[in-house]
Amino acid sequence: MPGDVDEGTPRFGPARFRDVAGRFPSGVTVITGVDETGPVGFTCQSFHALSLDPPMVVFAVARTSTSWPRIRPSGRCCVNVLAEDQEQVARTFATSGIDKFAGQGWRAADDGSPVLDGVLAWFSCRITGIHPGGDHEVVTADVAELGADEHDPLVFHRGRYLGLRALPTA
Repeated sequence: MPGDVDEGTPRFGPARFRDVAGRFPSGVTVITGVDETGPVGFTCQSFHALSLDPPMVVFAVARTSTSWPRIRPSGRCCVNVLAEDQEQVARTFATSGIDKFAGQGWRAADDGSPVLDGVLAWFSCRITGIHPGGDHEVVTADVAELGADEHDPLVFHRGRYLGLRALPTA
């Protein structure tokens, strides 16, 4: 009933929001870049194509990320869309305080951003906007170069990494 709850106060907490939002399966990406110390990257599942003309993408990165502050100043990044067999890559790039590129093959896109070996698709981008989004920053980027291969995607659903065939049907 109107007036019973403060309009700005939700009737649920962060755990409930995560549970309900987690029912939407998403692809898994690793955002990569390079700074003066070398390649850097982080796992990101908040990614979408934004525009066809001009070609643009959007992703969201947690304000607590330690990798994003190393990528942001360059104005460039690469979005690597992970293939079904790259769960360990997703887990590695989601871990702080380790050398995420140890044992990880990659090549440089034209702008120098790392394109990880074995990915389903990749988008080398010029960052065009960074906007506040609660506990995240919402990043828009123009796509300068891209590529794709024939793999099935890695999917994140209800807190688990899955292949498409493993998604529940009911």
